[in-house]
Amino acid sequence: MLAPKAFLDALSGHASRLFNGETPVPRSEFETQFKALLQSGFSKLDLVSREEFDSQMIVLARTRARLEALEAKMAEMEAQLATQPKASGAEPQG
Repeated sequence: MLAPKAFLDALSGHASRLFNGETPVPRSEFETQFKALLQSGFSKLDLVSREEFDSQMIVLARTRARLEALEAKMAEMEAQLATQPKASGAEPQG
């Protein structure tokens, strides 16, 4: 993974080469080169797509809901245990 500072420095360097070229670059070619430059930089970062992010948020929300349900069930079971008479632990003598 490329550090954000290194990414921005590299992007700045490439962009300045595009702007300060000896010959003017046509707008369409400039846009194409700049998009390629950005895609190259983004591929070096640890990024996920919006779709993947959204799907992981759904999984996380579902997991949280299940965890909360389990915690509630456990609290209910602990309350039931607390109200039951405790065994004396003594073994029958015979």
